Amino acid sequence: MKHIRSAAVVLAAAVALTACGSSTDSSDDAATAGGKTKVRLWLVGTDTPQAARDYAKATFEKENPKAELVIEQQVWDGLVDKLTTSLSGSDSPDVVEVGNTQAVAFTSAGAFKDISDKKAELGGDDLLSGFVDAGSYDGKLYAAPYYAGSRLVFYRKDLLKKAGLEVPTTLNDYIAAGTKLKAQSTKKPFSGIYFPGQDWRNALPYIWSAGGDLAVQKDGKWQGSLSTPESVAGLKQVQQVMANASGAAKDGNETDPQVPYCANQIGMLSAPGWVKGSILDPKAGCPKAEANLGVFALPGASAGQTAPVFLGGSNIAIAAKSKHQDLAYGLMKVLLSDGYQTEMAKAGLIPAKKSLFPALGTDDVAKAIGQAASNTKSTPAAPGWANVESDKILEDLFVQIAKGGDVQQLATAADAKITAALNR
Repeated sequence: MKHIRSAAVVLAAAVALTACGSSTDSSDDAATAGGKTKVRLWLVGTDTPQAARDYAKATFEKENPKAELVIEQQVWDGLVDKLTTSLSGSDSPDVVEVGNTQAVAFTSAGAFKDISDKKAELGGDDLLSGFVDAGSYDGKLYAAPYYAGSRLVFYRKDLLKKAGLEVPTTLNDYIAAGTKLKAQSTKKPFSGIYFPGQDWRNALPYIWSAGGDLAVQKDGKWQGSLSTPESVAGLKQVQQVMANASGAAKDGNETDPQVPYCANQIGMLSAPGWVKGSILDPKAGCPKAEANLGVFALPGASAGQTAPVFLGGSNIAIAAKSKHQDLAYGLMKVLLSDGYQTEMAKAGLIPAKKSLFPALGTDDVAKAIGQAASNTKSTPAAPGWANVESDKILEDLFVQIAKGGDVQQLATAADAKITAALNR
């Protein structure tokens, strides 16, 4: 597997070689054979709702009648390597979505256009500050916020009622409720708490609630910290959930959780807020799901607290080697417009602008998003964190935990790999 750091060197070299001769929208090669300039937008996964995609295409093409927006769908798995290849090649996309924890691998390599002088026009201080930080390098902004998402717990109201359960108020109550739901179900497979083995992001609240962390900085060097007593306590809770409350595949991932949910295989599901839209999408096959769909913020160690949850999401950037950078910037303005970001908020995604938070609505999901978003954390702010994700160190760790491995031994081995990846 490629190393992100060496990939950054490749990207930096490729960008430098073409910097002086970059094409612009006025060049002869800007027009396609059909007379319109094709502007390519890479969107990743299914989080961006169709309504937002339609808005982007209609608005951009109305504002730029000689251009055509082409949305190219990508997947999260292997994205870093694919971006590395595409952004350094001669056929680079124009605008790309990248995970907020992956952005530094590309901003530090010069793979994205510097948009520091455009920040005020794109939203200025209204932009999500944490995602501005994620998209910045050496004091310059390269990747603007796109959306954020904190995790909520979606649940089947009928199943909790049948089991005589109330909405859990502590993390231990949550685990106990999930265990009871699974034990009472005759459906196989069934998860009281859906927890596929590779889903490391859903493990983070247990680690953080116990006082642990993935990695810490000591004497100027980053090192893994999963083997500390606090982290191990959280990891043991995760193993308890996987063994007693989850029926998900021990080597499975969290992609498309609406599929098992709509197959009546899930009692409670911890997932980003926008998953509500996936569950209620007519294509998901969940008739009358809305009336039976409950939601709450994951509870913390004590009643009245929420657990710290991972604040994920994406940034959006103009490729340094885009041949149509003026049009690409026009597209970025559309993606950060109030109209587009309102469509994102309607789907349960936290919009890129704080002033648009009311667009999330006033329903139970919006309220739970507000509760969960009040206690969020992110992955370590280490330049080499993308190496950890690219190497799938955490996916491998939690698959082994799901299979019943010794938590302390597995955590110690993972720490060595994380430390090496962070300092590569």
